[in-house]
Amino acid sequence: MGSIDSTDVAISASPVAEFKPLEAEEFRKQAHRMVDFIADYYKNVESYPVLSQVEPGYLRERLPETPPYLPDSLDKIIDDIQKDIIPGMTNWMSPNFYAFFPATVSSAAFLGEMLSTALNSVGFTWVSSPAATELEMIVMDWLAQMLKLPKSFMFSGTGGGVIQNTTSESILCTIIAARERALEELGVDSIGKLVCYGSDQTHTMFPKTCKLAGISPKNIRLIPTTAETDFGIAPEVLRGMVEADIAAGLVPLFLCATLGTTSSTATDPVDSLSEIANEFNIWMHVDAAYAGSACICPEFMHYLDGIERVDSLSISPHKWLLAYLDCTCLWVKKPHFILRALTTNPEYLKNKQSELDKVVDFKNWQIATGRKFRALKLWLILRSYGVSNLQSHIRSDVAMAKMFEDFARSDPRFEVVVPRNFSLVCFRLKALPGSDVEALNKKLLDMLNSTGRVYMTHTIVGGIYMLRLAVGSSLTEEHHVRAVWELIKELANDLLKEA
Repeated sequence: MGSIDSTDVAISASPVAEFKPLEAEEFRKQAHRMVDFIADYYKNVESYPVLSQVEPGYLRERLPETPPYLPDSLDKIIDDIQKDIIPGMTNWMSPNFYAFFPATVSSAAFLGEMLSTALNSVGFTWVSSPAATELEMIVMDWLAQMLKLPKSFMFSGTGGGVIQNTTSESILCTIIAARERALEELGVDSIGKLVCYGSDQTHTMFPKTCKLAGISPKNIRLIPTTAETDFGIAPEVLRGMVEADIAAGLVPLFLCATLGTTSSTATDPVDSLSEIANEFNIWMHVDAAYAGSACICPEFMHYLDGIERVDSLSISPHKWLLAYLDCTCLWVKKPHFILRALTTNPEYLKNKQSELDKVVDFKNWQIATGRKFRALKLWLILRSYGVSNLQSHIRSDVAMAKMFEDFARSDPRFEVVVPRNFSLVCFRLKALPGSDVEALNKKLLDMLNSTGRVYMTHTIVGGIYMLRLAVGSSLTEEHHVRAVWELIKELANDLLKEA
């Protein structure tokens, strides 16, 4: 890779050849070359360590300190990607990636992402790209139908949905909407009285988004959960906290219930919690980022019982519906609260259709103004695979997780720590007489990840350190899960001999 020096600048201020950033035939050739590289990466991903083995600062040692003055060929750039970038990648695409929640992908989503990028639509208003707006409305209603949501969440009914970047943005938008609804009645000076509720298993972005919305940190309630409720919110505990806050002169504002917590896929009881939220006029949001996708299968739909009484719901198809990052779907029962809180109307975006209130302008449903044409990839997924194949995909992951759970339960050295609801298994080695069980499991996790053959993470729930195996990578098959169990047993044997 060439780099800038003073003689380069002195010789010429312009490139030697005519510069064309987008020329059709050159684009065709280079795009084919890159797709070949990507396909080979997918084909060979199992040959790379799942968890990157590089040390901090490795890339700065490999790349020049200054950018190139003259262009490099695509072949040279791809060579450097293979040589310098890939070694520094933790390979989320690996079938042996079991950490966090896998970011699922598919050919259809890739084509949709490619087309969205190619069209480069910035769909902030209807008129800026009518197809982008209207397809998003249709796809959001399609997905709502797959989840059997009531019409009150659909554009074909009285509600509507929008594709956000992440769950964090979805929750921030809904907290702001709830805040504005409350302050219209109470007055802006009452913001210090507003209280938000979530469980101690709620994602860490929940208190962060509350703070961004202006909620005082002392008014963010993380409700303690216990093994007796499988680490979901106990309705009676929520009621007690709400009543105590009201007695103290505070105003209960927002409840975030979770379907599929990050640590253990615990589920909050939407049905009973929504009754309490309605009783006290609390905006209730259901964060189903991971597990919501499973609710397209009839056997999982009961987790959404009571959804007709909540105010908003979000799921992330990039976590389990093959959609590539980033894609989070947010539905709201009463869009006008979102619109009142987030609408902007600068002169340069005014247009006849918007002023006549005939159209949806999605800039008013989100924090940012600009937005990608994300609906294309969801549309291609639904068109290319159909509901039936997507249900089969969910069921396959759940079946593989159940298989691993059965392996762990059948080995007397291991225990499954919390119930498996979906495709995450939380397990650990049992304590040996006189041993530190937490240290034992930390050592096992380090041994697993240092092999490069697998990547897993841990969590602590109810004071118990446990290993998490999240099945869901698009390339994972049954033989991969069997192999990781054999690896775990092998390393456990070695570890227990040392103990």
